[in-house]
Amino acid sequence: MTTELRYLDFDYSEDTEGHGTFDAMASTSPDKTPEVRADVAQVLAWAEAAFPDACGALDEGAAWDFDLQESSEDDPRYDTVTLSISGTADFCAALRERFGID
Repeated sequence: MTTELRYLDFDYSEDTEGHGTFDAMASTSPDKTPEVRADVAQVLAWAEAAFPDACGALDEGAAWDFDLQESSEDDPRYDTVTLSISGTADFCAALRERFGID
């Protein structure tokens, strides 16, 4: 079953060790920021449920890890949320399948 994300559109890259990274960035008006955060929460909740207690440094044997950043302009017309989520080949395949990522 795939779940559509409303605001996150991921780009994929892979390192020489076979770990993949999905990067997404959403810049929205501040009133939409809670919806972007809901997309992020959905992805992270799935990752924790599908690969429980496996979040951590990949080079130390974890299955997945993430980096979440939020910023606002001085003139708060836009909020930007950036999510990078990395993982093993199995994790990446499962993430692709769950969220329909090409």
